[in-house]
Amino acid sequence: MVVAEVASAPTNGNGHAHLQVAFAIRSLRQRSGLSQRQLALRMQVPRTYVSKIENEKATPTLSSLQRLANALQVRVPDLLNGGNRSPEDELRDLLADEFIAQLVPYVSKLNGMQWSTILAEVRAMTLRPRRN
Repeated sequence: MVVAEVASAPTNGNGHAHLQVAFAIRSLRQRSGLSQRQLALRMQVPRTYVSKIENEKATPTLSSLQRLANALQVRVPDLLNGGNRSPEDELRDLLADEFIAQLVPYVSKLNGMQWSTILAEVRAMTLRPRRN
C-alpha cells in the first residue's frame, strides 16, 4: 500500500523527508503495472526522463506533472501528496460519473443475492481483457 511506502521514504542529510513526488510517481507507476518505458510513451518523453524524475536527478516541470498525472490517471495533487487519496476524494470521483450517480438511489434496495451477483459481474469485468 502506498501509505506504508511513503512513510518509509528516504530522508535527506538533515533528517527531513525528501519531497515525495519522485517516490509517489514510482509507487503510482508500479501500482498501475507500468514500466518506465510505458509511462514515458504515455507522456511522450524519453524513458530516461522518467528515470531521472524517479531517482530525483530531475525535477518535473508543471507541464510534466500534468502529463504524469494524466498518464497515471490521477490528479496533480495526488502526485504531490504521495499518491494518497482520501475516501472523500474517491467517493467524489465515483459520484461524478453520471451512470454511477443514477444507480445510487437503487443501491440501498438491493438484497444480498443481488449484491453478490453485481459484485461477481464487476469482478469478472475487471479480470477480462477489453475488446477493441
